[in-house]
Amino acid sequence: MPDAVVIGAGPNGLVAANLPADAGWSVEVLEAQNEPGGAVRHDRGVDPEFASDLFSAFCPLAAASPVLRGLHLEREGLSWSHAPKVLAHPPLDGRCAVLSRGLEETAASPEAFAPGDGAAWKELRNVWETLRPGIIDALFTPFPPVRAGARLALRLRAAGGLRPAGTMVPPVRRLGQEEFRGEGGRLLLSSG
Repeated sequence: MPDAVVIGAGPNGLVAANLPADAGWSVEVLEAQNEPGGAVRHDRGVDPEFASDLFSAFCPLAAASPVLRGLHLEREGLSWSHAPKVLAHPPLDGRCAVLSRGLEETAASPEAFAPGDGAAWKELRNVWETLRPGIIDALFTPFPPVRAGARLALRLRAAGGLRPAGTMVPPVRRLGQEEFRGEGGRLLLSSG
């Protein structure tokens, strides 16, 4: 009889199983699917040389997780890899909005859809960079994130008040319409 039973071998279940296992408990993980991973799956159906994520939109948050960092998975062989092009949205007209690792390259993408949208992308990126530590902190803090919220409020104040917060609050469709003249920036915003 194990000390703990974890239902589900997705990312959360596997982390939940590893923590007590690292503390010396015997743990059994039960999974209904043929393989572990939950929603973190990829497929090569488009082309054998091209892997695409099927379900998972939050894998990048795993790299920021203090819990995952605490598991020291790199000792077990984990290495994070990052595609040079993070994602792309090709509208039917043949153009393509591309989110890249580099700010200049990404800003050039919405700029190709509408002049001035590259600068708008950079401005939104600056807002994100200011608020990112507080938002990430709040995401990985038990609810309600009171301390993380207080730290985020201090960052907001240092960033110039509520304008940055107001930038991130509206629904993404409205934010895209307010911030970008063309479709490229709106597409990238809705996917990031």
